Amino acid sequence: MNAATNKKKCVIPVFKSPNDYQAYRISPESTNRLALVFDPMSTPTSLTYCVEIFDVGGKTPPNRHQMAAEMFFVLKGEGVAMCDGKAVDIRAGDSVMVPPTGIHAIENTGTGRLYTLSIMVPNEDFAELIRSGIPVELDEEDMAVLQRSDALLV
Repeated sequence: MNAATNKKKCVIPVFKSPNDYQAYRISPESTNRLALVFDPMSTPTSLTYCVEIFDVGGKTPPNRHQMAAEMFFVLKGEGVAMCDGKAVDIRAGDSVMVPPTGIHAIENTGTGRLYTLSIMVPNEDFAELIRSGIPVELDEEDMAVLQRSDALLV
């Protein structure tokens, strides 16, 4: 391949830092916030990638997706992941994958906030649901986790 061919195939990646994330509560009663990282509005891909932040005692309502798989990676905190009547304790470093149609929920059972990376593929209107919620700010504690400056304190 020559240089001109390589340039045509080059894809410029989308880059964001925690300062770029937009955060929302889906409803006023929500005990979790979602900070969008990538979604179909910011990338040409049908996925939603966000950081989900659960207040102490916070949880998602049981929900399911017809076509999408949803994956969670626990960044910080402790909780319980439930799917189709089964529950498993989760903590930092754990991963959970919920297949399509699995009725699932995540609950913070720890003494501090629970942070998860949450990825849904395909999007299945998840990003649109998040964006239709109430915009909120990420606070100092959130930014410490997202920027991993809290890792230096261990």
